Amino acid sequence: MPTYICLLRWTAKGLENIKESPSRLDAARKVFQAAGGTLKEFYMVAGQYDMVITAEAPDDAVIAKAILSIASKGAIQSETLRAFTESEYRSIVSGL
Repeated sequence: MPTYICLLRWTAKGLENIKESPSRLDAARKVFQAAGGTLKEFYMVAGQYDMVITAEAPDDAVIAKAILSIASKGAIQSETLRAFTESEYRSIVSGL
């Protein structure tokens, strides 16, 4: 299943209700599952972004549905990247 990396930032609304963030993460896991994907890993980070998650989904539409559903609540903004495994990378490069 394709892997995705989501770079997340809290919005002003998300920061105002920061103590609810752990329960929002639990709810996000359920959103991913209901959409047909999996939220694999979560990290709070220091720097340009506030959080990073890795997720798996069968296709781009599933990841988009999950992220849009979560972001529509107003607590986060997301930048989502399709990640290629080393094996996928080697296959792509070998075909050049």
